[in-house]
Amino acid sequence: MQPKTPSESQTIYTDMVLPSDTNPIGNMFGGELLARMDRAASIAARRHSRRIVVTASVNHVAFNKMIPLGSVVTVEAKVSRSFNSSMEVFMDVFIEDRESGEKSLSNEAIYTFVAVDELGKPVRVPELIPETELEKKRFDAALRRKQLSLVLAGKMKPKDATELKALFV
Repeated sequence: MQPKTPSESQTIYTDMVLPSDTNPIGNMFGGELLARMDRAASIAARRHSRRIVVTASVNHVAFNKMIPLGSVVTVEAKVSRSFNSSMEVFMDVFIEDRESGEKSLSNEAIYTFVAVDELGKPVRVPELIPETELEKKRFDAALRRKQLSLVLAGKMKPKDATELKALFV
C-alpha cells in the first residue's frame, strides 16, 4: 500500500447559508455546520483510503464565529494522520465577506473515520506522509489526541501514553 500525502485527500466544500439553515437570530445552526463538515471530512477520508468510511468520532469542534444568513461557507478538509484502519481529518471552516470576498477562519474541527469493507469490518489504510510545517504539526498532535482519547475511554493505561507523558516530563 503506497503512502499518501495530505494534499491527496484535500476536499473543499463550498455552499451558501440559506434561511432553512439558520436559527431564529439568522445564524447557521451548529448542527448544519457539523453535517457539512462530516460530508467534507468523509470525502477526504475516502480519498485517502479509497474505501467506504464511517464516522468514528467528532474529536473537537470550535464554533469561534457565528455564520450569518447569506454567507458563503467553505470547509477545507485533509487527512492529518492515519493509523491502522482509522484516519484523523482536520477541517478549517472559512466564511467569505460579502463585500470584499476576503475569507476568514470561523471554525475548526477534527473528526475520526474508520475505513471498512462491504461487511463493515475495519480495513488497513495507507500511511500518511505530511509535507508542510502545518501538516507535520497536525500529524504529531494527532497521536497525542489519539492517546488521550484511548486513556479517557479506558482502552489505554495512562502510563502507556508515551506522547502524553512527554508533555509533562
